Amino acid sequence: MEDEKIIDLYWNRDQGAIGHTAEKYGSYCGRIAKNILLNKEDCEECVNDTWLRAWNAMPDERPAILSAFLGAITRNLSLDRYRKLHTAKRGKGEVEFIFDELTDQVDKKEPSHYIEEQELVACINHFLKNLPKEHRVMFVRRYWYFDNITEIAERCACSEAKVKTTLFRVRGKLLDYLKKEGYAL
Repeated sequence: MEDEKIIDLYWNRDQGAIGHTAEKYGSYCGRIAKNILLNKEDCEECVNDTWLRAWNAMPDERPAILSAFLGAITRNLSLDRYRKLHTAKRGKGEVEFIFDELTDQVDKKEPSHYIEEQELVACINHFLKNLPKEHRVMFVRRYWYFDNITEIAERCACSEAKVKTTLFRVRGKLLDYLKKEGYAL
């Protein structure tokens, strides 16, 4: 079913919207949750919570791109669950490692210095838009979808070493760009 028709079902409060959404985007949202949580039961719960969150959000918001809307919901729910599960034990999993890779890129000491979070998002989007496509794909796959290095290398048909080197260099360029824009020290 086309996305516009699925969205219309949500707006009409037709419960069939959830079934069509799960059928079309279940594996997509499941992969996002799996890359963050690495636990089948937690992933399934986050994906099911995604459908509920979409059901509750849809009458107020009509998403332009349904997959991005659902992916963002799944990602946020998965990250919330990850934080909840790891607050007590603070293990060094893949998600924490990925966050650690970007920790030095943004000054987190004084978030009050930023007028709005949206300005930072726009700044990063502008930076990404100007990257070569391959670099942008690697960056987004790593830091949005939480793909591991091996998956990114396979997707981009290159070596893991190239992915690691590219991500290292892009993070450096991002830091320089954020410094220039006043978002990093």
